[in-house]
Amino acid sequence: MNKEAYDIKEVVLDKEIRLEDLIAVARFGAKISFSENYRERVDRCRALVDRFVREKRRMYGITTGLGENVKRAIPEDSAIRYQKNTMLTHCTSVGEPMEEETVRAMLFMMLANVGSGVSGARFEALELIAELLNRRVTPWVPLHGSVGYLDAEAHAALVFTGEGRAYYRGELLDGGEALRRAGITPFTPSYKEGLCFVNGGTSATAMGAIAAYDARNLVACADVIASCTLEALSANLKAFDERVMAVKPHKEQAATAEHVRKILADSAFLKEAGGKNLQDALSLRCVPQAHGAARKTVDDAVAAIEIEINSCDDNPIIHPSGEALSACNCDAGFVGIESDSICIAMGYLAKISERRTDRMVNEHVSGLPPFLVANPGENSGYMIVQYSSAGLLGEIRLLSHPASVDSVPTCAFQEDYVSMGYNAAMKACKVVRLAEYVLGNELLTAVQAADLRAQKELPLSEATAAVGAAVRERAPFMENDHYISPDMEWARELVHSGRVREIAESRIGKMY
Repeated sequence: MNKEAYDIKEVVLDKEIRLEDLIAVARFGAKISFSENYRERVDRCRALVDRFVREKRRMYGITTGLGENVKRAIPEDSAIRYQKNTMLTHCTSVGEPMEEETVRAMLFMMLANVGSGVSGARFEALELIAELLNRRVTPWVPLHGSVGYLDAEAHAALVFTGEGRAYYRGELLDGGEALRRAGITPFTPSYKEGLCFVNGGTSATAMGAIAAYDARNLVACADVIASCTLEALSANLKAFDERVMAVKPHKEQAATAEHVRKILADSAFLKEAGGKNLQDALSLRCVPQAHGAARKTVDDAVAAIEIEINSCDDNPIIHPSGEALSACNCDAGFVGIESDSICIAMGYLAKISERRTDRMVNEHVSGLPPFLVANPGENSGYMIVQYSSAGLLGEIRLLSHPASVDSVPTCAFQEDYVSMGYNAAMKACKVVRLAEYVLGNELLTAVQAADLRAQKELPLSEATAAVGAAVRERAPFMENDHYISPDMEWARELVHSGRVREIAESRIGKMY
């Protein structure tokens, strides 16, 4: 069985890289090292670059300018300086900085990209990037202003040379000072190295990977949270019957139904009180179909992004056959379209979750006290938690407009089409986070509803009771109105960390 990302302490870069490897380094601080195969293919590729330069071949971004400047040769005595200039002039992203884990994911992607053995940087440059990751030196990288690649990467790459800015032990420093304090020697970029560290969709893939990882977890958590709600609302589980799933045989739909059946199999409360309605509302009986559709979309995104992680997104490709091939693997279309799809899938999960939350606080359909408190009127209870979910859902809807359909010509029409995959991946990270809050709100509400049931009724299932106990570690039962914001943050953390999923998995097995 594959390890969870937080259990991975070291990632040895070799051939196949998993999504969990990237997250282990970016989020959980796993160390980076290199296999001998990795080093050998990097060295072989670099030898080709050096040979091509000696042979005075015409190569994009190495002996010619970039973009529309491809028709202009770079004088031999300027070629090294030109690589540094490439870094400097591409530092054009703006605004608030990327989060640390995003920058770390981008650095990881540089190692994966260049380490493919067809990019052309020297191995010592890659060792420096690994040292940044291992010693927790994080370049300061503004978040906004990219059409798919280049700008964010340049801010990070400038730190490799001892310039730019970087965080070290929580302090923002000049890049050179951050390296000095960490005991890292900067390097001077040589042929191709300015280009290959700003080029490629490494920033877009980094953000897309984080969004995909968290979205996959959220889909599984959604099955658990929906189970809590179904139990609290005395749902009819015939909608989850295997016979129903068999006549619409999407495996993702069947997986959700199976998860719910297993989680609720031992619910004494549902055995006694469930199924009183012949047919429940859609937000309850459509859980397999809605969650299944989101699961398929996210699984597709994970598969595509893992291919990107294991690709070379550089241009030109320094091919072992002995040719520098100008093309466009740096296009972020796959990541962009999948990131847009993640946004839609998260919106789909969030909209059905918000409706389930509303059903629990609405006395007209819940069979529970108004807004889940004993003294409504003087107490608002969980009334405004549903408002929060409605507002979050509105923001998700705005962000779910696809970025990848956009294009603005750049570089004097040399780059007359752009992917906008960066914007798609950037908003996918935000949408997943917002959706985590929506599902967290449902979880918090379902546990309150279940506790009201438990005061009078039969025991809940072992899994949902354990999830409820985790919520109650920091979010107390609401007898009367209290400061609820910390409760909501805690519920979201239980979702984001995967703890909700893991509680269920300890009883029913892996959920993805």
